[in-house]
Amino acid sequence: MDEPAVRLLATLERALPALRALGDADAARRPAPGKWSPKELVGHLVDSASVNAERFVRARFADDLVLPGYDQDAWVGAQGYADAPWDELVTLFDALNRHVARIMAATPEGDRARERRAHNLDAIAFRTVPTSEPTTLSYLMADYVDHLEHHLRGLVPG
Repeated sequence: MDEPAVRLLATLERALPALRALGDADAARRPAPGKWSPKELVGHLVDSASVNAERFVRARFADDLVLPGYDQDAWVGAQGYADAPWDELVTLFDALNRHVARIMAATPEGDRARERRAHNLDAIAFRTVPTSEPTTLSYLMADYVDHLEHHLRGLVPG
């Protein structure tokens, strides 16, 4: 299995027990004004999984990595994650990320490693890439896991 897929599954295995242990009321609390609650943060990670699943499949068949972006704050609000049952959000987060790991693992190495000169990872990646530098789908997949781990560090101890 490809390294980002292995990392993603390992991250899920570490995070899920702590996420499942969090109660609905605690998951609804915002840590500070203007900050997402755990429900909203996991909702954002659900959106990220959904969007990136599509990006990874599209990129497999394209000569570029010019991929759609989205307004994360607007999406979190529009989908009502703050009012969703915590256990449903965690289950959806788990299932979508396992699906993303399958997509990663099913993508042939040639498609993952092929350099793409045209991309918009300067705008959509967690760890951006200047437009003057080529990049790969492997980079975008690893970046996805970096983004997920970054957000989970704020929710899951250790």
